[in-house]
Amino acid sequence: MTTSPDPTFAPPIRRLLDRVAAAAKLNDIEATCAGVKAALCEEIVDGGLELPRELVRPASDRYARRLLAKCPDNLFAIVIMVWGTGQGTPIHDHAGKWCVECVYDGRIKVTSYDRLEETETTARFRAEDVVFAEKGNAGALIPPRDYHVIENAREAPSVTIHVYGGEMDGCHAFFPLEADCYEKKWCDLCYTPIE
Repeated sequence: MTTSPDPTFAPPIRRLLDRVAAAAKLNDIEATCAGVKAALCEEIVDGGLELPRELVRPASDRYARRLLAKCPDNLFAIVIMVWGTGQGTPIHDHAGKWCVECVYDGRIKVTSYDRLEETETTARFRAEDVVFAEKGNAGALIPPRDYHVIENAREAPSVTIHVYGGEMDGCHAFFPLEADCYEKKWCDLCYTPIE
């Protein structure tokens, strides 16, 4: 299922991978996201899911982003993100991929945005909704409604699990210019080394 199956994965992780793989094969994005969301919530809350310790370590200078697994035919990728105190993202999209995000540990603030207008270099947004999510809470993002900001909402690290409809190696990020206007930039994404 993964590009490099790890025989040390505990049964709850293997079960999560199997459930995500089954959902990713559905021919309906909403059904896929619902299946992935159910798998994440159930495995985190009731399934005894325990992530490898090296994947949930924070990074000092930015949030940590580490690959747990990816499907060899690029149907999905599962990424663990660790948010230190005060860490978060700018407004960003998901490069046309569906995404399901679930809190594994801690508390996260998610602000969703409605894109009002976009050019090659700028965009205008209006904040739509703010949600505080805790362990086992999940949400789905399906383009074109996939613009948001994620921030750690506690004084200790928080951990989220992100399942994407394929490996995401870049996205558009938006940086404030004035009022509701933002500069649009392509950002390459990479994984944080395991220390």
